[in-house]
This record gives sequence, structure tokens and C-alpha cells, in this order.
Amino acid sequence: MLAVTSESTSRRSRRFLSTIPRSDENGDVFPQMPPFDYTPTPYRGPSTSDLLKRRKQYLPTSVGPLYTNPLNLVEGKMQYLFDENGRRYLDAFGGIATVSCGHCHPDVVEAIVKQTKLLQHTTVLYLNHAIIDFAEALASKLPGELKVVYFTNSGTEANELALMMARLYTGCHDIISIRNGYHGNATATMNATAQFFHKFNVVQTGIHHAVNPDPYRGVFGSDGLMYAKDVQDIIDYGTSGRVAGIIAEAIQGVGGVIELAPGYLPAVYSIVRKAGGLYIADEVQSGFGRTGSHFWGFEAHGVVPDIVTLAKGIGNGAPIGAVITTPEIAKVLTYRYYFSTFGGNPVCTAAGLAVLKVIEKERLQQNAFVVGSYIKERLLSLMEKHEIIGDVRGRGMLLGVELVKDRQAKTPAKAEMLQIIEQMKDMGVIIGKGGFHGNVLRITPPLCFTKEDADFLVDVMDCTMSKM
Repeated sequence: MLAVTSESTSRRSRRFLSTIPRSDENGDVFPQMPPFDYTPTPYRGPSTSDLLKRRKQYLPTSVGPLYTNPLNLVEGKMQYLFDENGRRYLDAFGGIATVSCGHCHPDVVEAIVKQTKLLQHTTVLYLNHAIIDFAEALASKLPGELKVVYFTNSGTEANELALMMARLYTGCHDIISIRNGYHGNATATMNATAQFFHKFNVVQTGIHHAVNPDPYRGVFGSDGLMYAKDVQDIIDYGTSGRVAGIIAEAIQGVGGVIELAPGYLPAVYSIVRKAGGLYIADEVQSGFGRTGSHFWGFEAHGVVPDIVTLAKGIGNGAPIGAVITTPEIAKVLTYRYYFSTFGGNPVCTAAGLAVLKVIEKERLQQNAFVVGSYIKERLLSLMEKHEIIGDVRGRGMLLGVELVKDRQAKTPAKAEMLQIIEQMKDMGVIIGKGGFHGNVLRITPPLCFTKEDADFLVDVMDCTMSKM
């Protein structure tokens, strides 16, 4: 494990702490983190041990802290994070695909501070240009008639609203979701989520889970049309013949960065349309240029949704989500008094507009494509070297590495995965984990990632796997 600097370390030493090659007790040299000319602010807050004690008392949760020796992260700058001792880490997880522009991007911070000084909160009961400006800019990024925007506080709330709108518009209750998908943890979204460990034992109705079109573990491989037949069977045998719609991620994020088999979405969209249903595209993780090849994940499949849900990267960490639909579908909410107190908060919408401008100005979608493709190429080369890698998948900066004990049997290497992410953290890289079997390394960094960052990420991964 790398030594951690004490609080007495000079600020200049802290700046270059992780740029110096380090060695372990066996003399093996660790990969070198790219230089970064930034000095974090000295931390004067509570210690990690104190925070752990208080968290257990006041913030009990079944999730986290992630590591055996938890990180106390106190500052972030672009693609890097800093702990209480000023040690720098390369963030290859981006707050679960949330930090799109980079931690504390100056343009986003400036927009938030400026708006906070002017007006911190109002509601859509009044006019405010920050809210309308962002709604207009967001609508301009969507195809066809997708021009009506509803702001929410999160992806869960966005998906809840989208499911309700589909049911109201069609007059049907039945929704089709895909196994292994994740859509949130509220009532309807937990129902739509198809992983048992994300569900509580509460009443769940009206959702039919279709076979997952998983090219790696699925029964039909990459044959999207064969998987689509299951959706037709569900409609024929499990419903009245009509449905409210289907909700789907273009790339399953929490489920292990699984790209849907080619041809699946167009075929399913056609099937659902004939049954009177709508297509809800969950773009919470795959949107805002993260896939590199397209601004929205669904675009890679050649389909246009009826409803699109957004969150995470929309605000670079600001708590905001959105539902975008057509004027015709939006009419269903005019018959009742639909309202959200914080939906369209001016500070959050100002942040969102700044994010769109930064993505365009700094060509972050193009960077996601170029650097993301480079990462994937390097990971595929790493797969040739390490038998523990069973699959490398994803697009742009939404990538997954599935670890297996045996490539033929595809036995999940869950324990090994936990060991790898722990060792990668010790070497200065924060990476995500996911997948139904808990054996997938998730790579979803800020879109400002460089090729030098990519080399450090993959070299550290290589180093840890070489020690397995």
C-alpha cells in the first residue's frame, strides 16, 4: 500500500505527491499518475475515524463506505479527487457517471455562485429566465417533437413521472421493463428495476420484465430480434394485448454496462407501438455525450423515444433531473394540478445550462469518443493478457470490464473484483463496481479524462491483476 502524507507535508509536496513513481515492499514500481498543477486546500475538518463513528449513528445505510479503509474525500478538481491528507486520486467513476464536465468545473461553479447570489429559490409559479433558458437549450438537443420539459430532483423522480405519464396517456397500466435494468428506488421505479437486491418487499404491480438482451451472458447472444420475441410473448400472454409502454436504458449502467443487443430496441419499439404503448428512454447514465458516438444513448439504436428521462450528468453533480416529451403526451398533466416545489430550481437549472455550454465549448463528447475508444482498446489488449477478464464492453466513457474465474463457464469473480478495486484505490485510482453478480468494473469518468489518465488507469489495473 502506498504511504499517505501527513498533514505536515508541504503544499508543494502535496501537489506532486502522486506524480512520483512509488514502490511496494517488494520493490515493484507502481505506475505514475499524470502531473496536475493544483494545490488542494489544507483540510481542517473531522478525522476519518470520527466521521465513520458519526455516520454509523446518524446515517445508517446498507451501502458503503466502499472500501475496507474508507476514503474521506474533501476536494475535487476536474478528473481528480483529494482526501483529507491532500493525496490525489484519479476519479474513473465520476460519482456514478454524474460528473460530466469535471469536479468543480470553473464555469459551472461560476454559474451556480452567480445565480445563488441573485435568487436561490423560486418555483415555476413565477417567471425566471434561468429555468426557461435551460429548458429551451435542453429541448434543442432532442430530436423530433421532444420539446416539452419537466424538471425533477433526481433520476428516480424523473422515471416515476415518465411511467405515470405513459399510463395516463395510454389508459393502460402494464409496463414492460428489461431484466437487469435499474430505474430508481421509489414505488414505480423500484417495480421497474429488475434486480432483487434493489427491491424491498412492498406491493409492486403492473410491470413485466423481459429477457435481457445481453450479448455476453444472454441466451441468444447478440441476436436482438430473438430477444425481442419475448416482449411480444409478454404482451400476448401477460396483458390484455395493450400496454402503456416500455422503459429501457440504451446501456445498462448499474447492471454492469451492458449494451443492448443490436436490432433489439427498433424491434421492441415497433412491437410496443402496435400494442398502443410508448417508448421511455432512460438516459440517466448514457446521456450528455458520455457514449461519445452520440449525445444520447438511444441515438445509436436509430430510434426516437416518446419520453426521455435525464439526471446525473445533467447538472455535473447538482441535484436535478428532467423528463422531456412531446406536446401531445404532455397534455395528460394539464388535466390535474401537477407541481414540483423544487423542479426547476434556478440554481440547479443555471448549473445545467452551464454544463451544456461546457460540453459544447470543450468538445467533451468528442473527447469521450476519442479517449473512451482509446481506453477500450487498451482494455481489450489487457484482456489478452489476463484470463480474469471475461468481457470488455460499452461506448465512450461508459465502459465495463467483467471479471470471471473461468472464461468458458463465465463464473463471476466477485471476490477478486473487490480485491482489485481495493488495490486500485491504494494505487490512486477510484473505480466503480456493478453488475448483477457484482463482478463488473465500471469506468465512467468525467468527460475531461485525457489519454495520460487512461494510461494510468489501465496500467494500474494491469498491475493489480498481475498480482492476483
